[in-house]
Amino acid sequence: MYWPMGGAQIYSANRRRRKASKSQDNLEEDDEEEDNAAPILGLRTSRSGHLLATITATTMTVWQTSPLVVLAAASRSAASLRSYGPNVAVHLRPDASIAVIQTLNGFLVTYSIIVDPTARVYQQIREGVNQRKATGTDSVILEKEKAGFREVRIKSRLVIRIDAGIAAALALDNEIVVATQKPAAVQCIKWTPDDAGKQTSTELTNHMAWMQNASRITDMIHDRAMSLTVWITSDGKAYAVQRLPDESDGNQKLFRGYGFHSPEGQGTEAMKAAINARFSLLAVGCPQGEIHVYVARDYAGSIPPSHKLPSPATVSTTGQITSMSYSPDGYCLMVGYEHGWAMWSVYGKPGASSFSADETLSAINGEGWLASVKSLSWVNAGFGVLLTCVDDSRLWEVEMTKSAVTTCFSTANISRTVLLSSSGLILYRGFDLPTTTTISADAPLWQHVAIPTGYLMNQKPMRCVVTSLDGRYVAVAGRRGLAHYSIGSGRWKTFDDTESENAFIVRGGMCWYQHILIAAIESDDTYELRLYSRELGLNATSVLHVEHLPSAVVTLSIAGQDSLLVYTFENVLYHYILNAASNSVKLFQVGQLALHGIVRAPPRVRAVTWILPEFQMRNGDPSQDVAHASVLFLVDAKLVLLQSSTNEAGLKYDMRVVAHNVEYFDLMRDRGTLLRSPDHSQPQTPSEEDTPVNGLHSHRGLYDSLWYFDGESVRCWMDVEDILMPSTTENERDVPQPVTIAVDFYPTSVMLNRGVILGLDSEIIQRRDAHFAYMRHGIRTQLFLHDILRRHLSQFDLAAASILALRYQDLPYFSHALELLLHTVLDEEVDAGRDSDTSLMPHVVSFLSSFPDYLDIVVQCTRKTEVRSWRTLFAYLPSPQQLFEESLEKDLLKTAGGYLLILHTFQELETSSEQCVRLLQRAKEAGDWDLCKELARFLMALDASGETLREALSRMNLEPSRETNVQSTDGSVLLSTSQAPKGQQLQHPNGNIDRPRDSTEGEGPRTSSEGFLSPNGTVVSEDYFSSRS
Repeated sequence: MYWPMGGAQIYSANRRRRKASKSQDNLEEDDEEEDNAAPILGLRTSRSGHLLATITATTMTVWQTSPLVVLAAASRSAASLRSYGPNVAVHLRPDASIAVIQTLNGFLVTYSIIVDPTARVYQQIREGVNQRKATGTDSVILEKEKAGFREVRIKSRLVIRIDAGIAAALALDNEIVVATQKPAAVQCIKWTPDDAGKQTSTELTNHMAWMQNASRITDMIHDRAMSLTVWITSDGKAYAVQRLPDESDGNQKLFRGYGFHSPEGQGTEAMKAAINARFSLLAVGCPQGEIHVYVARDYAGSIPPSHKLPSPATVSTTGQITSMSYSPDGYCLMVGYEHGWAMWSVYGKPGASSFSADETLSAINGEGWLASVKSLSWVNAGFGVLLTCVDDSRLWEVEMTKSAVTTCFSTANISRTVLLSSSGLILYRGFDLPTTTTISADAPLWQHVAIPTGYLMNQKPMRCVVTSLDGRYVAVAGRRGLAHYSIGSGRWKTFDDTESENAFIVRGGMCWYQHILIAAIESDDTYELRLYSRELGLNATSVLHVEHLPSAVVTLSIAGQDSLLVYTFENVLYHYILNAASNSVKLFQVGQLALHGIVRAPPRVRAVTWILPEFQMRNGDPSQDVAHASVLFLVDAKLVLLQSSTNEAGLKYDMRVVAHNVEYFDLMRDRGTLLRSPDHSQPQTPSEEDTPVNGLHSHRGLYDSLWYFDGESVRCWMDVEDILMPSTTENERDVPQPVTIAVDFYPTSVMLNRGVILGLDSEIIQRRDAHFAYMRHGIRTQLFLHDILRRHLSQFDLAAASILALRYQDLPYFSHALELLLHTVLDEEVDAGRDSDTSLMPHVVSFLSSFPDYLDIVVQCTRKTEVRSWRTLFAYLPSPQQLFEESLEKDLLKTAGGYLLILHTFQELETSSEQCVRLLQRAKEAGDWDLCKELARFLMALDASGETLREALSRMNLEPSRETNVQSTDGSVLLSTSQAPKGQQLQHPNGNIDRPRDSTEGEGPRTSSEGFLSPNGTVVSEDYFSSRS
């Protein structure tokens, strides 16, 4: 997932000057900007992302994206504007060699963009300045800065007239595709004529049998990786289209397509579209702001719906969709609206949005990037987004940070939150801090690490990042070479010479094994696994071990303690054993598994791991692991299980899809020693010597659990053996349902030892004392323990629930987790109206009664629940009177005070309550005068005349003085006593006790300034009887 960071950078190709102050007349004026520049009307980026073109009504400007600078501009003459009309849109050939300007009068004005590799612009010339002598990396950086950038020239090419009118246009590698208005047709105009001198071919839409109606095409987008184009038509439909190869027959069809989106009603017509080649998704934006996402399974028209993305706000707030685009790696969708923008993860988790910004402040500060979006484009390999706004001549660049999982799918990256920006790393350090600090949203838990400047300038952007399981090391890889960092020492290690650094490319990922970095590299058409030690420098001779491979690596991962799994493009999974000696580490291949006919497209595999039986892990021969392992593949967004079995023919594998729309998954047994923490406040990881229990699940707790995120919720199989059990059919519905944990933020890690899910959320910061807004991401956490316990109890596995709870009972928020369990089940019981035979409440109450905080949990749950739910709760509990007596026996005076409220609500407490007097006496003996004050308030709520309170004080040998009075003028009561301790009065800190409102029959007293019950009958928790922990 992606998160915006910092403020937006502003760029403009127009000269901007300030008005001179009128100092002659002794008048001072604020500087004002003269901005008569024409607004930007269009934006297009090349396929590589290095160049982009923008247009105004008269001018085209060519920019370099990193850094963002103007390289060239071409302004049309007045005669050209009169003949062809002003500029309307710009189209850029994918290699940025040709730019096409679409005009208002239906012409295509083409330009050649020529990059001169010898000429330079923006060169730094320093004359007569004492420059310090730079050596090493600094000298290389200085020379690059002095060299400037390659010069770009724009040359007029030709003008093409489209008599039928231009409805939409699309620039491709070999041709420009133009959709005409009258008649509705599609013309393909080659950049250069073919051998026969032919340059143009046309096909009418009413001759395309696969189009349901001969409608006019309004928009077209193309994706080269999928070799697919999406057409949007005037009737609101969307088609997936492929260009057919050219043949000598002049009557051949040009296109073949399939309709996949048809409007189901008003507001569901297709307006804009985006293609995600990485996950084979097609997104269609509708007028109501909703986005329909489809999955393209093949090229034969199988494009079923995948999911829907709701509008981030009402249509009146967002406006219509103006543009939409997936990030280069496909993990994020950004959508521009008439009044802002919003982001989603690939399968629908909402991310950052501009609609929470203060419109007034945005208008005052002139921050158009928060107010409107005309077009947007991802640049710098996804580390930035360029925005253009309505009636604005400026470009706005928003910097992005992304999860390390998007660059390298590994268990370490998932278990430890690491973010990557354009210039450095952002590491979450809460794993190494006490539990209460980890879940604090205010604690500074981020460590910012800058990537070495020399490596960054030579090899940016960074393409791969991986951390170690223990969080001690991080490695990065750019376009070439690699570098690694030690968090403990704070030192980077890079290659000593650029020749060694440029000699290879990291392709297929990296991973850490203790202090050894394993990298899959490609060098001179050879493919290798290289092992580098963190303790040694990086150079050509520091490689500990080299393992040659027959093909490139798709992905690699550490499985278990010393196994390395390597999956290659030849569709073979290799199994290596890491043998670490005192001075060296070597790889030994012990098995391999050919997956021909099982995995159809190896590049679609994002991650691989396997599950070994317990007996094989303990005492088995590693060479036989392949025969016993069940392999888990993440293919696009499908979690695929390849399960081994034997029959008369020998070894075979059964394949099942166990989950869909998977953004990432986490098999806890792959974390190994990460689950063992020295923090005494965390539950201990189960060990092999633990005593088994007679439950449905293993005594190992969640050590064998499997977690994944599907874009909506985090889901968990508590024991991976649940999905390994043989099924009677090959139907994925036979897979048991996982535990669903709802989250309202994007989850990045499951902190198993702490019982929480860690995630990030973006927010916009606007201050009245600052003239700009900026984005930041904050820590979010979500407890999952109560959801896991609920699943155990629903399966009548009380033993497994108890064992699991014992592992987490030392957490400071364990009681809160149990309270959430009771509250969740109670709400479901009340809403569903279940009878006692099917109710889960008896099992929950029985489970909670075994914990020492049982009485506090019950009273806190009631005080945060509506009164109508109390009857359902106490139908399975002892009477409130009995719980009150039990609280007194255990000296839980505050808890007993909470049960007084319940007794009164149930009308089991008389005005002259013996229980209240007893509790007041106990509070006096304990010296808890705050509790005495609250009990006095409670007695005044029962009897506004004060007689009940006087009687109680009398029975406690605290005779009230004759000065006691009731002030009715302001609705308050002042109680003074001559026998209060230390000569003080028994009174409210402000000198009075507020008079409560009259109670309502059946609901008890209502709340006063700090009252007990709210007017709607729910209990207010912010009072003395609430938990102080």
